[in-house]
Amino acid sequence: MLPRYLTVKEYGEHEINIQKSRFIAQLKRVESEQDAQEFIQAIKKKHWNATHNCSAYLIGEHDQIQKANDDGEPSGTAGVPILEVLKKRQLKDTVVVITRYFGGIKLGAGGLIRAYGKATSEGLEAVGVVERRLVQIIQVKIDYTWLGKIERELRASEYKIKDILYLDNVQIDVYVEEDKSKIFMDWMVEQTNGQCTLGKGETVYLEEDFVR
Repeated sequence: MLPRYLTVKEYGEHEINIQKSRFIAQLKRVESEQDAQEFIQAIKKKHWNATHNCSAYLIGEHDQIQKANDDGEPSGTAGVPILEVLKKRQLKDTVVVITRYFGGIKLGAGGLIRAYGKATSEGLEAVGVVERRLVQIIQVKIDYTWLGKIERELRASEYKIKDILYLDNVQIDVYVEEDKSKIFMDWMVEQTNGQCTLGKGETVYLEEDFVR
């Protein structure tokens, strides 16, 4: 599992107009090539009367699965520009379909490459990109007398609180990057004068909006 990577937020779409042609970018996060193909087919069914439904996707920790489809546009003018934007932005597990409704003005090869690239880039900006970081949930169990201090310290730190469970003792579940687990646990021991019990929970991906 990658310690961190970028991907698109779930589903979204964004439309631009270039020389009277409509370009509708539709983006989705996917986990497999089958998911990507099903999404592409669903868009083609939805926009069955469009001039073109061009697509590209990039899947896998090491971008093992890559595909671009021009769907009738001149070779290399649609699918590849979409894919290149995904690569440039270093996105993973992402599929994009650009639906084009032709407006009567031909753009030429260069114009098409720029149009599909722009539609993809603006679609990503509109829908949003997230960074997924691999983190471990550290469980901090303390007496209620420590709650105020520890909660304040945590909220002022780089660590994010997942949950606070009010049981016989208080249990605070905290997201901690795996390579910082020992540092965090030592810090908690110091903050509580050793009056805490620490445990490790599951490893999950934590998502945050990514701003370039």
